[in-house]
Amino acid sequence: MTAPRTAQTITRPFLGTGPAVRAVAGSVSSTAALLAERRLHQPAGHRGARLDFADGTGSRVYRETTVDGEDPREPAVLVVVFRLRAVRGRGHTLFRWESELNTPLFAGFPGFVSKLWLAHDDRGRYRGVYEWDGPERARAYVQALGWVLSLVGEPASVQAVVFPGLHRDEVLQEPELVAGHGAPAWSVLTAVDPPPGP
Repeated sequence: MTAPRTAQTITRPFLGTGPAVRAVAGSVSSTAALLAERRLHQPAGHRGARLDFADGTGSRVYRETTVDGEDPREPAVLVVVFRLRAVRGRGHTLFRWESELNTPLFAGFPGFVSKLWLAHDDRGRYRGVYEWDGPERARAYVQALGWVLSLVGEPASVQAVVFPGLHRDEVLQEPELVAGHGAPAWSVLTAVDPPPGP
C-alpha cells in the first residue's frame, strides 16, 4: 500500500463534442469485445453497502461493474459526482434501472478496473467510485465523460477527483487513506457500512 500523492480535482472544461464522441465510441467498441470474451462482470458483494463522505452525505451501492485483467501497475481511485437535470422522486428509480445501459460508455476505456454505482444522496447527487490503472487514464476518461454527463446532468455539478497510488478495496477497508490530501469533502470517504445481511 502506497500513500497517494496530492488528490487531483477535475472540473470543467471537458473535451469538446468531437473528441468526446470518438473516445466514447471507442469505449463502446471495446466493451462489446469484453462482453464477447466474458471479461465484464457484475459482482454482488458490495451491493447494499453504504458509503459515507466528509460532507455529511452518503448513499448505498446499487451496482458494481468489474473487468478481468492484471492487477493495476499504477492504481488510482476515481470519485465522480453529478446531479441529474429535473429528476425527482420515482425518476431516481427509473434512472437506476436505465443506468445499466450506460455501461459501454465507460467500461471499455483503457485502464478501467471497477466501478461502484452509488444511488443519489440527500442532495440528489450520484457518485461513482472507480479503480483505474493509471491516474492519467482516469483523467482522460473524465474529460470524455464530462461531455456525456453535461448532456443529462447539471453541467456545474459534474466533478471528479483522482487519488493516485491507491486501490479501491484499500480505501473501502481504510477510508482514512484519502483524508488530508486536499480533496473536496464530497469525494473523501469517511466510513463504509457493509451490505445488510440476508
